[in-house]
Amino acid sequence: MTHLTPDETILGLLAARAKHGYQLLACFTNPDELGRIWNLSTSQLYAVLKRLEQQGLIEGSAVAVDNAPTRTEYSLTPDGKKRLEQWLYDEHPSASIRRVRVEFLSRLYVARLLNRPTLPIVRRQQAACRRSYAELLETRQQAAPGVSYLAVELNLAQLNAILQWIDRCEVVPIEDKQ
Repeated sequence: MTHLTPDETILGLLAARAKHGYQLLACFTNPDELGRIWNLSTSQLYAVLKRLEQQGLIEGSAVAVDNAPTRTEYSLTPDGKKRLEQWLYDEHPSASIRRVRVEFLSRLYVARLLNRPTLPIVRRQQAACRRSYAELLETRQQAAPGVSYLAVELNLAQLNAILQWIDRCEVVPIEDKQ
């Protein structure tokens, strides 16, 4: 499993419009945007921006600002747009509780920000969680009594709660506050 990073979420923010670091950071600290999903420091954000630029997914350009130092404004490259599309409509999203909480919500946020359809994202996540739930049901039958069994039970309960929540994601409208 790959490490969970805000890379694609940042690509999505930049797909909406070019931004400098502090504008991006504001999205990650505002609880009405990504602040309840990500906990990102200034240094982490700039490390990600540097990595994305080195990978050729974004490019920075100096922008003069009145009464302030020159800022670097970032925008997507064609490769960045391609990577964003692959991530946004990933055919096989992870059913990990942490990834659902962070990555799935980030996908929904970015899709809505870009006025893109969210139903395919919801349905793919739903399917991944249902597959994982079915696998855990089988695992539970072979789990030894004790902590192993309890761990499987906890995972089943969490996935069940997530599946119920995902069902509501299809019908609950989310307003963009822009």
